[in-house]
Parts: sequence; C-alpha cells; structure tokens
Amino acid sequence: MFDIQEHLKQLPAEPGVYLMKDKFDNIIYVGKAKVLKNRVRQYFQSSKNHSSKVKSMVKNIDKFEYIITDSELEALILECNLIKKYKPKYNVLLRDDKTYPYIKITTNEDFPRVLKVRKVIKDKAKYFGPYTNTTAVNDTLDIIKNTYPIRTCNVDIERAIKTNMRPCLNLHIKRCVGPCTGNITKEEYNKMIEEIILFLSGKEEKLIDILKEKMNKCAMDFNFEEAAIYRDKIKSLEDMMEKQKIDTSTSDLNQDVIAMARAHDEACVQVFFVRNGKIVGREHFILEGVMDSTRESILGSFVKQFYMEQEYVPKEIIIEDEIEDSFILSEWLSSKKGQKVIIRVPQKGEKKSLIEMVRKNAIEYLEKFSDMNKRKYEKSIGALEELKQILNLDNIPNRIESFDISNIQGVDSIGSMVVFTNGKKDKKEYRRYKIKTVIGPNDYDSMAEIVERRLKYGDFPDLMLLDGGKGQVSAVKKVLNKYNVEIPLWGMYKDDKHRTKGLISQEKEIELDRTSNLYRFVASIQEEVHNYAISYHRSLRNKSLTKSELDDIQGIGEKRKKALLNHFKDIEAIKKATFEELLEVEGMNKASSESVYKYFRKGK
Repeated sequence: MFDIQEHLKQLPAEPGVYLMKDKFDNIIYVGKAKVLKNRVRQYFQSSKNHSSKVKSMVKNIDKFEYIITDSELEALILECNLIKKYKPKYNVLLRDDKTYPYIKITTNEDFPRVLKVRKVIKDKAKYFGPYTNTTAVNDTLDIIKNTYPIRTCNVDIERAIKTNMRPCLNLHIKRCVGPCTGNITKEEYNKMIEEIILFLSGKEEKLIDILKEKMNKCAMDFNFEEAAIYRDKIKSLEDMMEKQKIDTSTSDLNQDVIAMARAHDEACVQVFFVRNGKIVGREHFILEGVMDSTRESILGSFVKQFYMEQEYVPKEIIIEDEIEDSFILSEWLSSKKGQKVIIRVPQKGEKKSLIEMVRKNAIEYLEKFSDMNKRKYEKSIGALEELKQILNLDNIPNRIESFDISNIQGVDSIGSMVVFTNGKKDKKEYRRYKIKTVIGPNDYDSMAEIVERRLKYGDFPDLMLLDGGKGQVSAVKKVLNKYNVEIPLWGMYKDDKHRTKGLISQEKEIELDRTSNLYRFVASIQEEVHNYAISYHRSLRNKSLTKSELDDIQGIGEKRKKALLNHFKDIEAIKKATFEELLEVEGMNKASSESVYKYFRKGK
C-alpha cells in the first residue's frame, strides 16, 4: 500500500514533474516544480489556504509519482506533454486542438512552388502564417496561381529538360510558364517568386507599385493586351487587401495578442494574429476546469498548451495580465523559435488599446454563445448531474461505458462498447469484440463475456450501461462480483415499440420522462452503442460474403468458386446440383465436380 507521508519524506530537492493518481491509478493532475520536495508537500499540509478545487483533488489522491528533470525548463516541457497525453481531471485544459495552415514557398528548389501545408520543417523553404482562416488561404493561393503562372508539379526540372519530357496541359492553357521545357531561366522565373514573397510578406503596396509600372510600360508600348493582364492582377490584389487585413500600426513586428473572459468553470481566450503589423486572423479558445483558478494561472496554462501545438512562435506575445512562469515560458518559447521571444503586459498606449479590443471580443464571444453553451451544458454535464441524482451515485459519471450484443439468428455474435467522457462521445475509446466462448444466440452470456474481457484492462468507468434489461444486468453483475469490482450497473430497457423507456438495475426500475434532457442523453447512448454493434456486424457479414463452404472443398480455388457462383447464383443451388450439371460449369473437370458433389452429400 502506498504511504503518502512516507513518500513525501523521500521527495528530492530537484526540479521535475509530479503526477497525482486516484485509487484506480488514473492520473488526475500533472504539475511541475522548481523544487519537487517543497511543491508536492504543500498539497498535504494545512488546507486552510487551498481552493475548493485543490481540496477536492487532494481528497482523491491515492498516490503520486514524480520525474526528476535537469532544469525547470525541461520540467515545463514535460508537464505540457503529459497534460496533452493524459488530460487530467484537475488541470486547466485547452479544449481546442487546432492546427493552422501555412503557405510554403519551396525556395530550396531551383524553380519554387507555392503550397498550403500544416507543418513547418527546417528545409530552407519560406513559410508564411499561420492563417486561422482556411478560406482566406485558399483565396490567396487562387490569386497567386491566377496572377503568376508558376509550376504546381513536383517534376525534376533538370531531368525533364534533358529527356525532352512532354509538358503538361498547364503550359498549353497558360497556367504555367513551363520551366520543364527550358524556355525560361531561373532568374526570370524567380522574379515572379520575389513578387509573391512581397505579397505574402504584407508588402502588397510595393507589389502593386511594381505591377502598375509594368502596366504603364505595356500601355506606352501599345501592348494593351498585356497591360490588361496587369490591370486584372492589381484589381485582385487590392480586393484581397481590402477583404483580409486591418492595419494596427506602422510596425512590421509579428505578434500574438492574447486576452481572456471567464464565466463559471469556462474561460474564453481570444488571440489576434498580427503579421507585419497587420491583423491576419483571430481565433477563440475554450479552457475547461478554471473554477477557483487565478487569471494568471489560466493564461499561463493557455500559453503552455497553445504553443506546445503550434509550429510558429511570433517574436512578441502581448498578453493582458502577468502569467505564471512568465520567465521560464519566455525561455522555452525562445528556444522553440530559435531567437528571443518577448512576453509583454502593456500598461498604456497602442498595445494596451489592442489588448482591450481583443478582450472585448472574448467577452462578446461568451455572451453571444452563452445560450448555446447553456444548451450544450444541459445536454452533457447537466444530464450527468441528473444521472448522478436519479441513480443515487456518489460522483458525477464522467466516464460512462455502454455495451451491446448483436447477432443474426445466432450467427457471428459480436459485442460493442462505446464510451462517453464528460457527456460526449469519446470515439477513440470505442471497442469491438468477437464472441469467443458462447455458442448460439445467448445475449446474457455474451454480454458477460465482453464485460469480463473489458475488466482485464483496468481504469474502470464511473457507470456501466447495458443495452438490455434485468437479464443482462444480472449476468454482468456476476462478473463484477467475481472480480470484486464495484461499478454502478444499469440496463437501458425499451418499450413495445423498441424505443428507449428507462433504466433498470437488479433492485430498481426507473422510467424516464421523454421530454427531459436526461432521456435524450440516455437514448443517444443506447442508439450509439446499438448502431456501433450493427455497423461492426454488417462489416463482418460483408466480409463473410466473400467466403463460403466452397473454400473447404478440395480442388476448388478462387476461379472455380467464382465460376460456380456465377453459374448457379447461390450456394443452395450448388448443393442440389447433379454431377453432370456441375461438370457443365466452365473450368470444372470430372475430379473437381466429383469433389463438390460428394462434399454436399457426405452426411446423407
């Protein structure tokens, strides 16, 4: 048995990460410490100054582990990775897990291409972004492709020229200048690339000036057709500038501007992305589990989790409040970017005004979507709270596992498990089972088998729901007793019209109000587990269609099997066929026909 007080004495005075675990060995909190001994001990000393959230967590700590690191910076990085991996119950969690597109110019190639990518790698190419608006990225790429006839293929240009490779359609429709033909030099091609880089660097005005010069020169040379082409390019760029960007200052800095609004147990963090002094996008993020947390710790948690996922880090991060671990976070972000990253909390001036604008947007988001969030809450967490009360559970069932059995006339019996975490489908946790020990259509024993197999993996749910009635519940209860496992267990039973009606245990039956959120929630679980079982059964059945008894007959391979099925249409007709009728099938000889004939009559 883990003796917490004894293990507290053994904690080292070194930096590292600590993991708090409950009695089921679930990681419920991950934290970092400059000195492990001092930080972890604080949780188990007087709770007078603890928040209600910390008090609740400490009550559930059954044991803890720690990992020593060489520095506080290493501890911070490890903490971020562990939070991302385990999503502990008592950590402030960033709900969104978004990755943003970048525009990449392959300047590491002789004739560069312009691509949309999701990852930045060190390959000597140029990257622009991130962009929060994918539509805007696609529009930008369309403008570039329509304005500049650069290549989109990944053909080896030198080899194409040497082998006199036939150019693709893009050359003929003037969507590409065809460097593969050798008709354009690298210098001429790269002039287009330089203009594209000007555009993506926020220097659209300079690019437009260059294009206007070219347009005027063409007009003076009476080359009106080419002048019109430049005119159209200028119009496209001016439209894009008008639609996509807002000036903030004369600065050319790349910045992220971060502010927050909070309500109850949620916080909305709004981020404005400023590139070359212009706002190129904005995004909101929701953080959960913020009750009793300070603004400093919430914003600090956001910065850690957000930039752990991002490929790009700007030179400056402007944030509305001081944050926890500001110095170490700046050190980490600087090492990630490869140059100094500054975290600023502006007190006055233009940056302060910008922060206020971002904060107003965060508040507006929470207000605008409060009703929607309330409805979502009632359908998920609210329904869980109702479930806790109506079933008289000790805790809110944050993890619910539901099981169902599917078979058709006792053939290919299978089991399925779906998982709802915090009231939402958790599809990565779904499981399917082929029934191994039960012969025939026995739903009770089949249900008992799959639950027994599930229990061997530990990490038990807060509630088990079975698609079925008292018989299924009784069968599974025996399994729980066998392993001395106490998990609240209920069946979801249906009415005569095969609609969800209520919940049933060995001792009690509860009919649910069809107009309630709880009814809709339970019905959605029952429908999900049933559909998941049916879909698995269907996939198995489809696979079995490619198999038949013919596979077991000596001398019948794939070609003869197909020939027999094409000729007789189904297995039953083949079973009834005479030796002479079998011999008429293409590819069948006397030996194979006799083999089939005898196989289907061996028991008669």
